[in-house]
Amino acid sequence: MGNYLALNTCGEFLCVVANKDGKVSSRFIADCAMKHSVLWLKTVDEVLEEAKLTLQECDFFAAVVGAGSFTGIRIGISAMNGFALAHGKKTLPITSFDTIAYNALDADDSTQKMLCLVDAMHGAYYACGYQGGKVILPPAYITESEVLALEKQGYALCAFAPLSLGDSVRVVSPVDGLIKAVAAKEKENAFAPLSALYVRKSSAEINLCK
Repeated sequence: MGNYLALNTCGEFLCVVANKDGKVSSRFIADCAMKHSVLWLKTVDEVLEEAKLTLQECDFFAAVVGAGSFTGIRIGISAMNGFALAHGKKTLPITSFDTIAYNALDADDSTQKMLCLVDAMHGAYYACGYQGGKVILPPAYITESEVLALEKQGYALCAFAPLSLGDSVRVVSPVDGLIKAVAAKEKENAFAPLSALYVRKSSAEINLCK
């Protein structure tokens, strides 16, 4: 595994992970919605210092590219693109769904279907289905009734936080999820330009079309 810096600013939380020579350092701020732009750089500095890692020593930079907060997505991508461009390094895109799926993946049961969920508010969810670490249901913007219908079809529900869907939702760690997703995607050699994953149009775009 290479040295890296990874950032997730897509949700209400902030997650930063750095790896140097197999030693991982991280920071997690649970509730910093609307404050990512203020907190991310300070938090990155803290994690890099703890890991004794410099930006130039990073082999690549990873960012969670969505789904989630439109503003948060742009902050994370811009930050990691800036570091990568300045130091001539590769970038590794990770989706919010990856960070849930690779954390919830049961190595002993590759047949289990998982529906990874991000709360899109107002009774809707961003969702993506996985089986054995592979996407089997592309990212979609769906209603609560559609989520429950998929659950009846055998999908286990997974998310970063409890949802209004009941106790059947498995809650996983954003930090562990980011670490595992980066490891899996690096192994898959999934390096690529960072591009935002917008599962639906923004409210501004929706209102403009009315």
